[in-house]
Amino acid sequence: MQRKMPRFLPILLAFCMFTTGASGLVNEYVLATITTYILGNSIEQFSMVIASMMLMMGVSGFVQSKMSDDNLLQKFIAVEVIMALLGGFAPLAIYAAYGYLENSFQIVHYFFVLSVGFLIGFEIPLVMRIIDQHKIKLKTNLTLVYAMDYVGAFVGAVIWVEYLLKNYPLTEISFIVAGFNFIVASITIIYFLKQKLILKPTAYVILLAVTSTLLILGFASNRDISSLLEQRFYEDPIVHKETTKYQHLVITHNSTSGDTRLYINGNTQFSSLDEERYHDFLVHPLMAATASRDNLLILGGGDGLALREVNKYSDVRNITLVDLDPDMVKIASTNKMLTELNNNAFKNSNIATLPYQVIDSGGKQGVYLSEDGSEEKSKWVASVTVYNIDADLFLRNKPKQKWDAVIIDLPDPSGIEISKLYSKQFYQNLKRYLTADAYISIQSTSPYHAKDAYLAIGNTLRSAGFNVLPYRQNIPSFGDWGYYLAWTAPEKAIDLKHRLSQLERFPVNTNFITPELLASSFAFGKGELHTNNPCINTLMEPCLLTAYTDRSWQVE
Repeated sequence: MQRKMPRFLPILLAFCMFTTGASGLVNEYVLATITTYILGNSIEQFSMVIASMMLMMGVSGFVQSKMSDDNLLQKFIAVEVIMALLGGFAPLAIYAAYGYLENSFQIVHYFFVLSVGFLIGFEIPLVMRIIDQHKIKLKTNLTLVYAMDYVGAFVGAVIWVEYLLKNYPLTEISFIVAGFNFIVASITIIYFLKQKLILKPTAYVILLAVTSTLLILGFASNRDISSLLEQRFYEDPIVHKETTKYQHLVITHNSTSGDTRLYINGNTQFSSLDEERYHDFLVHPLMAATASRDNLLILGGGDGLALREVNKYSDVRNITLVDLDPDMVKIASTNKMLTELNNNAFKNSNIATLPYQVIDSGGKQGVYLSEDGSEEKSKWVASVTVYNIDADLFLRNKPKQKWDAVIIDLPDPSGIEISKLYSKQFYQNLKRYLTADAYISIQSTSPYHAKDAYLAIGNTLRSAGFNVLPYRQNIPSFGDWGYYLAWTAPEKAIDLKHRLSQLERFPVNTNFITPELLASSFAFGKGELHTNNPCINTLMEPCLLTAYTDRSWQVE
């Protein structure tokens, strides 16, 4: 006798496919993102994680074809429950492996990547076999199954980008996603128990109870466990951490040494013990080189430390700061440790001897000076406008301004999204918005530990039509660190070098740099400015990324 199709089964299966399509894709994103935070190089990590999961989806499709048609519903429920547990606890387990089993980290990482991919690959074949087993019209419902899976994946991606990343840490997102898989399993169990298509209700009630208990406990304690595990990555106590839409930020503080450090995606951005060395050499050689400083552009520098140094120059009239992450700027404006370091740079854009008032209107901050401090009689002196946008997009939006000086304080080119900001096309576009006698200073990674990458930045600047002058300084937290001055005016590099070497004093009080130190920073040893791997970094041939990720930090 032909088995009667249970009511609402097609709808239930469509719901399952929609939910698992969304959760499956977000699971892939979570695993790829946590690997990127730990290892860097987002394109490589996303490519390998998603490719590995796709491989296992294919393998699981082959494996399931060898299984019998017995207990297909139970197998589907088991897949959803196991995937909920594996996906939910994967970030914590990967974090723990990196903290406690660093040499075996990749084994644990790819266990979860391959396992979750294998389970995702089981879902659609199992649903198709359930459809066939219950004599549901295949042609119509095959379209429905695939459509709901793809629609679910799209919806999952939108929720991931627009909501989950902005509001939850990765270790919490994984449990939220696991909850969706658990809901699918629960609804399926309840439905088929009512339809009397599966027996032993007690066993399934126990399964649901155990799974829900584990997921609830994991969700409730994930932040505490994550904090405990993450502390192993840092020598000093973590005093602040958050995952923004763009990056993972950690601030540590050593109360004995007074050292405050900022880490982005696990990489040191600065140490309070020597950041003044770094920022002095980033800002003050540029300010000494340029004749006009009315309008100044800072690309990056969301910590406000470069801005702090710029604020010392009373002749700077307008400052534009472009940093992608609004949360970085917010922390630098509100966190007590950072505001002490950057001297409240985002509120006091120009340190003046006369009374001043800070006016904040529509995100535009400025300093008014007056003899009596009254706003009515104040005179506009300087402004700081902060744009939270990708630096490349900012320039492509054709700003209606040209700048006399530019400070490029971007992270090292460890990922393609940063590497493009060191490309020939980016520098050519920037050149359109410079005055004729403008100068640029660029942090350019280490000429010793990342020699090929350092030289690639200089070669790329030259190819974009800039004159360049390399210089360096030892920053204890980073080692030998390199910079470039770049400009388009006729002045030759040797002439600028001579001019800056003859400098007797800086026009403002500096923290570390002296004219003598600046003069010595232009010295390089034999062969240090030569490479056997010359590179001009472009959008279509991002050789700088390879130079940095594959041929840097090899010398101990």
